[in-house]
Amino acid sequence: MKKNTFIHHISKDLIQYMPLVGFEGEVIVVDHEQQIDDAVAYLRQQTILGVDTEARPSFTRGVHYPTALLQIASEERCYLFRLTHIGMPQALCNLFADPKICKVGLAFKDDLNGLRRRRNFRPANCVDIQSICGKYGILDLGLQKIFAICFQQKISKSQQLTNWENTHLTPEQSRYASTDAWATLHIYKELLQTQPLSPQEAEALRRADLERQQAHQQEVLAQRQQQNEENGK
Repeated sequence: MKKNTFIHHISKDLIQYMPLVGFEGEVIVVDHEQQIDDAVAYLRQQTILGVDTEARPSFTRGVHYPTALLQIASEERCYLFRLTHIGMPQALCNLFADPKICKVGLAFKDDLNGLRRRRNFRPANCVDIQSICGKYGILDLGLQKIFAICFQQKISKSQQLTNWENTHLTPEQSRYASTDAWATLHIYKELLQTQPLSPQEAEALRRADLERQQAHQQEVLAQRQQQNEENGK
């Protein structure tokens, strides 16, 4: 097991100087029902899978769009299921309900809820990276930051707000989508090989970070109050 040398936080300024990486395996777009069985058969041969979803971005408050894309990755292959074309097949519901296969995501509850709105199922053995990072002293919760802390490399977020309901996915969209699913898997495997903090160390770190955030908020409020008083003179 590796020694834990993870830093607790990382800045965007530091990340921008890191080398850019992405998923380099095979990417398969599934947009016809005839492709589903072969895709799921391959995924069922894996013990751990990285998962992510995408929806058409909304720029209007209160307006949300259905999950358009489901990405499921192994280390070598990523399937992009275009749910706007094929719906949520029962075979995929069964995969998410299978306790023998570990599914890993980030903010996974939101992804699963979006999928279940298309067709309901009972998830089993689904792990949210955000829920376990604190055990390793990682206190940032964004995928790009967690990845940078673990590997000192940067993954792109440039395609995040593109339209995932387009007739065809662009090569840039496909690379971005597959990278996000692969990244969660890559992070999880790295954490499994790393020594976690003791429960006491993790709790002390969490409390110290909370106190730091509260002190920062009080400092910002004091500065604003001072500025308001000076502007009122």
